[in-house]
Amino acid sequence: MIQRILTFFERYSFGVSTYLGEKFDMSISKIRLFFIYSSFLAVGFPIIFYFLAVFVLGIRTYMKRIRTRIWDF
Repeated sequence: MIQRILTFFERYSFGVSTYLGEKFDMSISKIRLFFIYSSFLAVGFPIIFYFLAVFVLGIRTYMKRIRTRIWDF
């Protein structure tokens, strides 16, 4: 049961932790733990930041795909 939950979150984590880990050269698990612990301390504000980052990274990925399609004639 716990393995299924972990697999679900790893599959649908939207790549925010991976992106931040690569950007700041940190461990992805430390970033995830930071979001979890800070969510308990700050009453959910980091969750709002996380979903905002998901939205921004999604738009960024979409724009990169469009940009490469325009110039690939």
